[in-house]
Amino acid sequence: MTRGGQHAPGPTPAPAGMRELVAQVKTCQLCRLAKTRTNAVPGDGNTAAEVMFVGEGPGYHEDRQGLPFVGAAGSFLNELLSIAGLSRPEVYIANVVKCRPPNNRDPEPDEIAACAPYLERQIALINPRVIVTLGRYSMAKFFPGERISKIHGTARVVDGRLCVAMYHPAAGLHQASLADIIRSDFRKLPLYIEQARKMLRPTAEQVEERLVEAEAAREFVVHDPDTAEVIEHPTAPPTVMQRAAQDEPPAAETAPEPQPEPQAAPEPPAAGARKRKPAKQEQTDYKQLSFFDM
Repeated sequence: MTRGGQHAPGPTPAPAGMRELVAQVKTCQLCRLAKTRTNAVPGDGNTAAEVMFVGEGPGYHEDRQGLPFVGAAGSFLNELLSIAGLSRPEVYIANVVKCRPPNNRDPEPDEIAACAPYLERQIALINPRVIVTLGRYSMAKFFPGERISKIHGTARVVDGRLCVAMYHPAAGLHQASLADIIRSDFRKLPLYIEQARKMLRPTAEQVEERLVEAEAAREFVVHDPDTAEVIEHPTAPPTVMQRAAQDEPPAAETAPEPQPEPQAAPEPPAAGARKRKPAKQEQTDYKQLSFFDM
């Protein structure tokens, strides 16, 4: 493939830091998703890429193959890359969480927090000029408080990189009306890449600082009691994942009413007595880890 009369760069060998990160992700036990995954999905692509794509999390096919975007959404992403004048060997693709949530439910906050240091290190190691977010969860990292329906196809500068918000490719598969909108957004990507090439790229010192911060973040996750215990907590009843086209997170499911323990010689309930409501469950606060000043 060529661009501007020049041959597009091919894949480069992964640096030692990336190989170490991949090995850590594949054996990671920092959250409950380690118990249900088939394969962790660290990421894939050119480790010296100008453009990095960040999705939400692996699906069924990604979990089986250990590679990102290899299912139907991956086929659509390949089409979108072609529209933008790009190819898979030129870019790097990763996800916010590295293991598939059961039944493709949305990732939980503590799961995102456990994976955050891995994503930070990937960004620092690859040092891309452009980061393209695919869907709500990666968008929230770089565009906090925004709605995907409002800012899709737009960009902003975050720490010397141009971050572009896009719908998740799966949104175009589930809602046909969005497919052409997504294609239109990807046609803007070459202009954003050219704009990013005129910007100052983060220096080697800034990249090294990010790596140190990301490694410190991982150590914090490993040794933080709240995070260390999360793998032992049972998962909540899974819900069907609301895809990237939706703006609001799914409503919490109603917890089933607990059954009272049997008692000796139970007395019949008094007439008109109200059912006892289930006790309110305690919620654990988990820290979101991010080292981008957003």
